[in-house]
Amino acid sequence: MTRQIMIGSVPVGGGAPVSIQSMCNTKTDDVPATVDQILRLEEAGCEIIRVAVPDMAAARAIGAIKSRIHIPLVADIHFDYRLALGCAAQGIDKIRINPGNIGGEDRVKAVADACRERKIPIRIGVNGGSLEKELLKKYGGATPEALAESALGHAALLEKFDFTDICISVKCSSVPVTMGAYRLLREKCTYPLHLGVTEAGTPSMGVIKSAMGIGGLLCLGVGDTLRVTLTADPVEEIHAARKILLAAGLRQEGPNVIACPTCGRTNIDLIPIAEEVERRLAGCTKPITVAVMGCAVNGPGEAAAADVGIAGGKGEGLLFRKGQILRKVPQDRLVDELMEEIGKL
Repeated sequence: MTRQIMIGSVPVGGGAPVSIQSMCNTKTDDVPATVDQILRLEEAGCEIIRVAVPDMAAARAIGAIKSRIHIPLVADIHFDYRLALGCAAQGIDKIRINPGNIGGEDRVKAVADACRERKIPIRIGVNGGSLEKELLKKYGGATPEALAESALGHAALLEKFDFTDICISVKCSSVPVTMGAYRLLREKCTYPLHLGVTEAGTPSMGVIKSAMGIGGLLCLGVGDTLRVTLTADPVEEIHAARKILLAAGLRQEGPNVIACPTCGRTNIDLIPIAEEVERRLAGCTKPITVAVMGCAVNGPGEAAAADVGIAGGKGEGLLFRKGQILRKVPQDRLVDELMEEIGKL
């Protein structure tokens, strides 16, 4: 089991639930726009939020942002250690840096001292696209071994200054490389791991990459917090993360909709029905499994584990619970009666 750190009021590692993160794409010094986006992300289920801090104007905005939101705030910092010190003074909940790119050891020590005094954890963020030249030469590219060695080297630098309140990420755009690096880290250290597949792309491919990389690691017992990175509204990252956690069996809140792929036996237009069920369940928080099946003969049997479900037939369908048929329902009433049954659960 990994050790536990606290990001504000959210525990990460040490057996705590895997937490969902995202990052704002607003200008951080535009406080109203940034706060508005964070509040939308909170409503979607975001539990930790990160903002870019490219300059002192952004660092000075941290306090004002923190005072108007309800989840921990993380500062993303590169190159200038003074930005980290400024954010620490503003009450940031966590700092994400790469200790290797903020200057000499005296500057790393200054950041470590400031964070230790205020109990601010640091995430060491290693990316495949910005590895040290000597590691790229040693391993012939951005390999899992190179990513892991980089992260552990940066952790050792913080440890040198008596700082161990650390979380680590080793993100790459390659799913196999990312998974390999995280698995190596899990073997070599007990720091909590922040999962992600960086530059995953638009939702059409990015969700698939993230589900494979993040979900695969979670199913292996690796990972303590996560961010799905998408070229999209950050709210979509939260929706994808929740689905990944649900599929990995790590979250129970909200419905799990299962549906058959249809075949030549299907006598109902199942695809729009399944889509309608998903839409109408969007605000549901019940931890239930809902089945939408295309065949009235096999549906209740194949989906016997579902809490409630419907199975289509010719002009009508079946409503069932835990594999037991409740009644026949006219086709145009299937979804309505399914929702009524869900309301009784």
